[in-house]
Amino acid sequence: MRKTLVASLAAATVSAFLLAGCSSDTSSDSSSEGTSSASSSSASDSSSAEFNDADVMFAQMMYPHHAQAVEMAAMVEGSTENSDVVALASAIEAAQQPEMDRMTAWLTEWGQPMPDMNMDMGGMDHSSGMGMMTQQDMDALSAATGAEFDRQWLTMMIEHHEGAIEMANIEIADGSNPDAQEMARAIVASQQQEIDTMRTLLG
Repeated sequence: MRKTLVASLAAATVSAFLLAGCSSDTSSDSSSEGTSSASSSSASDSSSAEFNDADVMFAQMMYPHHAQAVEMAAMVEGSTENSDVVALASAIEAAQQPEMDRMTAWLTEWGQPMPDMNMDMGGMDHSSGMGMMTQQDMDALSAATGAEFDRQWLTMMIEHHEGAIEMANIEIADGSNPDAQEMARAIVASQQQEIDTMRTLLG
């Protein structure tokens, strides 16, 4: 039953990502209707590049957050034979690496600095660290194997996902770029579902 649950989760995660990706080409500026083709094209370009400080913060801070999740997913290989954990790690990496690529593409388009991998995650008006693991946490996880690895990995990834959802909700509330907000909504949906699955696996 757990295998079926994880398989369904993986499919939902990929579907959420594909939905976010497909939506990125549909944005348009309806206010440009009736103008010349040149000005209409310009308005469309302006709409796709529309962003504010919240969008920039989302991309700059979610990137290192995702990078740590991908790093944690990579640690699963050789540390556990739990097929549920292996499947979850694969789904997380499959969803988050492409999102990282899109975030750096946005920052390039917006002319903003690339993410700082040493950035203080408390910079989004929160002191909780947004679910980021410390180096001590990562070292402890790396040293664990078997059932103990599974317990630590699931516990840490739940906290990590909760931080991502909190960050995504800030983008949904305060951002202006439609593509970034769509990604944020996909993150909330997919990662909440993964949290529910991980809590079930922890028992």
